[in-house]
Amino acid sequence: MPDEDWKITNYARKYDFENVIFCNDNATGLKAIIAIHDTTLGPAAGGCRMWTYPTEWDATEDAMRLARGMTYKYAAAGLNLGGGKTVIIGDPKRDKSESLFRALGRFLERSGGIYLTGEDVGTTLRDMEYIANETHYVITLPKSFGGAGPIAGATAYGVIQGMQAASLKNYKTESLDGLTVVVQGLGVVGFEVVTQLSSLGVKLIVSDIDNEKVRAVQDKFEVDIVSPEQVYDIPMDVFSPCALGGILNEDTLKRLKCKIVAGSANNQLKTEEDGYAIEKKRITYVPDYVLNAGGTIYDTDRIFHGSHNHERAMEKVSRIKENVRKVFELSEADRIPTFLAADRLAEKRIFEVGNAKKIRTHVNL
Repeated sequence: MPDEDWKITNYARKYDFENVIFCNDNATGLKAIIAIHDTTLGPAAGGCRMWTYPTEWDATEDAMRLARGMTYKYAAAGLNLGGGKTVIIGDPKRDKSESLFRALGRFLERSGGIYLTGEDVGTTLRDMEYIANETHYVITLPKSFGGAGPIAGATAYGVIQGMQAASLKNYKTESLDGLTVVVQGLGVVGFEVVTQLSSLGVKLIVSDIDNEKVRAVQDKFEVDIVSPEQVYDIPMDVFSPCALGGILNEDTLKRLKCKIVAGSANNQLKTEEDGYAIEKKRITYVPDYVLNAGGTIYDTDRIFHGSHNHERAMEKVSRIKENVRKVFELSEADRIPTFLAADRLAEKRIFEVGNAKKIRTHVNL
């Protein structure tokens, strides 16, 4: 058969995936993919995304790319979790139902705890409640269900920590006062980024394809607006992409006028070549999975301690600034782009912990 017929298998072998699980339930209309990348550090974890995809391959590739990103995110953050992701093929505004999410919960229960899911693009805490009716393998839950509740604020806080580390590198001060920051994407995390930046003395410019979200921000904060088509063309100090991935590419990098890129969007680099290109432009790129780990650090705190504690969890999130500095130090020492430096730090931890786990702690007789 042509290689085209083996896209999923070839992708799995290239990036060393453990499992790719396809879930179908005719009764509820559920069509989902669960991708489990690596469980060296612990059970795989990653959100449940619901989106309309052009093809099943697009949905599968998105699940696999995001799962691999979660492996690196947890490793870089120092958490004992591996990377996984669920993608539901469907329109989150039209196709949701309690029964659909409960059906997904039944599939997760079959996994036996090798994968834990949570809230993501297109899903809500209410959707996680439905899943939790069928399985315990859900991370993101309301406080009334024993979870951490909304996590966007913690994600945004981590983004700010990374911006401050990048500001120190570029401007010799962690203060963002006086800098022009463009926030692209005003979803729950982007809105929180704007909220937190509004008290730090920055000049805020925002952009989103959804005019209602733009108006909501404009009504609450002192911001300027730029259209999605022009967002890459205006002079700025910090570009903060908080929408979907792939926005740092051959076209946009030619137009981008900034000193720092630091945002919450996953998979911001379209290709590895774009990671080298942004380095050549002397733009300080803060790798997305190091920067946007705040929400999942906050959310998974209860897994390791039995119950959630806000102060303890936020203290862990504040370490993102230290992690970003480590990336910068390795990048400069080895003369490599920051995206490669982040990968090396994550891979080093996975390798070392994997070796430690080879020591047997018990023997069954």
